[in-house]
Amino acid sequence: MFEQQVTFIYARDLEVSAQFYSEILELSLTLDQGKCKIFEVSPNAFLGVCACNDQRPSNPEGIIITLVSQNVDGWYEKLVAKGIEFDTPPSENPAFNIYHCFLRDPDDTRLKSSNSGTRRGQHP
Repeated sequence: MFEQQVTFIYARDLEVSAQFYSEILELSLTLDQGKCKIFEVSPNAFLGVCACNDQRPSNPEGIIITLVSQNVDGWYEKLVAKGIEFDTPPSENPAFNIYHCFLRDPDDTRLKSSNSGTRRGQHP
């Protein structure tokens, strides 16, 4: 088993995206490398948000970052109060036995708040 996991995404405006992840989603900035900022999602999972360039353009197509929480409704209400618009409100997905909602970051990367079935004793 691995000790940690880091997912990297690329942002057209690093400062706007960094503000979204730190102030809106309230993720802690763990490491600031200038052109890349690493946020702690959970004790062993991190999200790297990096400035895009010609070699690494911002391309959110096909990406979904899932943030697992048993309080999907609470996060939905908290983010709506901060002015965030959601693609879908919280709802059950019986096919995957989860409760989730979808939103997007400033670069149009799709985010999902989900319980991932853990409230029913399952783990991703």
